[in-house]
Amino acid sequence: MPGTDGATAGEGARGGTGALRRTLSFRDLVVYGLLFIAPMAPVGIFGTLQAASHGAITAVYLVATVAMAFTAYSYAQMVRVAPRAGSVYAYARVGLGEGAGFVAGWMAMLDYLLIPAVAYLFSGIALHALVPQVHQWVWTAVAVVVTTLLNLWGVRTAAVVGFAVLALEIAVLAVFVVAAVWALAAHGAQRGWAVPLTGEGGFSLDAVLAAVSVAVLSYLGFDAIAAFAEEASGGSRLVARAVVTCLVVAGVLFAAQTYLAALLAPMSAAELAAKPGEQGAAFYVTVDFAVGSWLHDLVAVSKAIGAAFAALAGQAAAGRLLFAMARDRRLPGAMAKVDAGSGVPRRALLVAALVTLVAAVWAATRDDGLDRLSSIVNVGALTAFALLHASVIGWFRIRRQAAVPSVLRHVVVPLAGLAVAVAVVVEASPTAQVVGGVWLVVGLVVLAVQYAKAGSRAGSHPSGD
Repeated sequence: MPGTDGATAGEGARGGTGALRRTLSFRDLVVYGLLFIAPMAPVGIFGTLQAASHGAITAVYLVATVAMAFTAYSYAQMVRVAPRAGSVYAYARVGLGEGAGFVAGWMAMLDYLLIPAVAYLFSGIALHALVPQVHQWVWTAVAVVVTTLLNLWGVRTAAVVGFAVLALEIAVLAVFVVAAVWALAAHGAQRGWAVPLTGEGGFSLDAVLAAVSVAVLSYLGFDAIAAFAEEASGGSRLVARAVVTCLVVAGVLFAAQTYLAALLAPMSAAELAAKPGEQGAAFYVTVDFAVGSWLHDLVAVSKAIGAAFAALAGQAAAGRLLFAMARDRRLPGAMAKVDAGSGVPRRALLVAALVTLVAAVWAATRDDGLDRLSSIVNVGALTAFALLHASVIGWFRIRRQAAVPSVLRHVVVPLAGLAVAVAVVVEASPTAQVVGGVWLVVGLVVLAVQYAKAGSRAGSHPSGD
């Protein structure tokens, strides 16, 4: 039965590939998820969301947290069914079949390979701003090499170092919160206390929902926790709890920081909308205006280090996805090997690191590299999310693997999550849609070739052999 941890653990040794080690605690799983998300993820898109939501940015993040809760719920359902490395690939495979599983894994691969590239580039840009004598592509490459070595060292080592970095990020966020509260007490707010929830000039549901389609990108990464299902010491229930916990913690952090920043921001939402060139730096301008440049620099350093370790978590998840697909012979089998010393899928990690390095360094050498790279990272993840929700329906309702399938839990909730994923894909940039479409077509061609080869082998070996 796929829903048992014991059966799954045994699969790790299939074909002599070796087994991943169950060494990760609940804290380790949450650390990986929060590292990938980054506690101050809204900093870079604060101005964009302020303008798009007419000032109701905190309402945007509250709605986005609820929207992503549907996805977290579906992960929690399916990780109990298929507690395996590979996450959504494994879930779609058992819920919808081999073909859908491959497509889900293929589309998630685009996300897990490119989101770390964007994070590495953020780190390179921030470090270049601090040490301009070193080009940003060099800093980007250094960040890739350092975090790759940590991942190769072992999942526990990476988790311990990641915990220290996450603690630093949360400490910086706490400093911002304290400084913001002090500024509000000393000088008052720039606008009404309810404005971050209601907007400037009245609440606009259309504006908030449009901004939500961008805000959900801040949450991409909490799902990576499920990729470590075979390495969680407490089994699938621990992974499910970690996924939900990570989303809730991220939602609270995002809502708190955007609420305070919105109250202190010197520019209104209308002014930001009229000056799109100033949206990217809006959070830093707010910090400078309300507190001082020292906090600006502290936040910048934290973002530089945090981005690199967000990429570490993403790279680790990408390695597990490649490992799982290779183990099932959907990718070259060489990536299905587990290193005997470190207990990690070394070859899969190196492949993920190489692809990410090429993408990140390429983007770092171009003036428009960040825009090009960041515009295409969401479609793969959201397509995989859509297949995740369909997997819940497929497993519990169509295949009726539950003793008493629930219409609410196994149909209504995943359908709501599916609608959110489709809506965000529709709102994505044309570039993202084109790249995602091309990547999907390539994946379908690869799948067709695999089926053709399998059919040819079956034809050459009659059943009686």
